[in-house]
Amino acid sequence: MNIIFNRMSESDRLAKLRKLAEFEGFDDPMELVRSAIFDGVSPGICVVCDATAEVEPDQDRGYCENCREGFIVAAPVLAGII
Repeated sequence: MNIIFNRMSESDRLAKLRKLAEFEGFDDPMELVRSAIFDGVSPGICVVCDATAEVEPDQDRGYCENCREGFIVAAPVLAGII
């Protein structure tokens, strides 16, 4: 698992989820999560630099083009569902 994500508090994870929802045009972060669970791809956010990317819904260490490391986490993982 992504070591930085592992060390994040629940409030930090939810803050990243809210930011990702805002970037994706959702008013409610849980609407974003519901949408992502039933799709083959999910929006993800880098836990370091806030870059976004489409990833698998269970992704917890997707490659960030900006950081050049595996820091992208999918919305359902941030929400603690997966």
